[in-house]
Amino acid sequence: MANHLALFSSLILLLAVGTNAGGISIYWGQNGGEGTLAETCSTGNYDYVNLAFLATFGNGQTPMINLAGHCDPYSNGCTNLSTDIKSCQAKGIKVMLTIGGASGSYYLTSAADAKEVATYLWNNFLGGKSSTRPLGEAVLDGIDFDIEGGTTEHWDDLAKYLSGYSSQGKKVYLTAAPQCPFPDAYIGTALKTGLFDYVWVQFYNNPPCQYSGGMTSLEDAWKQWTSEIPATKIFLGLPASPTAAGSGYIAVGDLTSQVLPAIKGSAKYGGVMLWDKYHDDQTGYSSSIKSHV
Repeated sequence: MANHLALFSSLILLLAVGTNAGGISIYWGQNGGEGTLAETCSTGNYDYVNLAFLATFGNGQTPMINLAGHCDPYSNGCTNLSTDIKSCQAKGIKVMLTIGGASGSYYLTSAADAKEVATYLWNNFLGGKSSTRPLGEAVLDGIDFDIEGGTTEHWDDLAKYLSGYSSQGKKVYLTAAPQCPFPDAYIGTALKTGLFDYVWVQFYNNPPCQYSGGMTSLEDAWKQWTSEIPATKIFLGLPASPTAAGSGYIAVGDLTSQVLPAIKGSAKYGGVMLWDKYHDDQTGYSSSIKSHV
């Protein structure tokens, strides 16, 4: 009987730990030296891969993807990524297209403009049809909003139009990478729609709310994000190396002993997002933290 009880207790403990096990989200696409997309997914470290970036769109501009040294979209050279995308998805990894970025040329002028961009994204990267699909025939899992410029309006419209396409078959996942000061200056309104599945909050380059030897600022910001944003899961966004961002890097020991234990109790805890694959390769950060996430 005692043995049965011990086994039962172990199972309960496993279930409790399992339900709060998080995943790792990684950004890929901005450094030709970070390996291929297929190699990225083969590491077994990541549950979500964000292809960065579609940096030009909106306001009548011809949308243009920028995957740095990986391929040349101007010569249709990124269509061969289709095979890699499918191999990632076959492993259960969600592959998102990240729109925006820190240095893009993007701007939404109206709800109609947002609708036009949503239609373009659907036809060229999601479940729609187009003769000019930059990444080939593969159907991405959704769109990631990394909006750090342009306008502060109509991102909620874009989210609504994109979400509307979920009714046409495969669900369109919406994710976002806001800055940790709350609410986010650009997509604060969009995040309130409740349409976002995963929100990886950037707890770096933002000294007021990032970890800097003490937990208070980060924990306060974390609690605000998890209590006020109606998303399925919230992730802790971090640089994968000290050189990946201006500030906010957390040493592995501090992350596993201080930070994660303080935030994993949240029902909305989803895991950790890392910028980016190239820097993760330099440090092995994801491998070091995976069993703790």
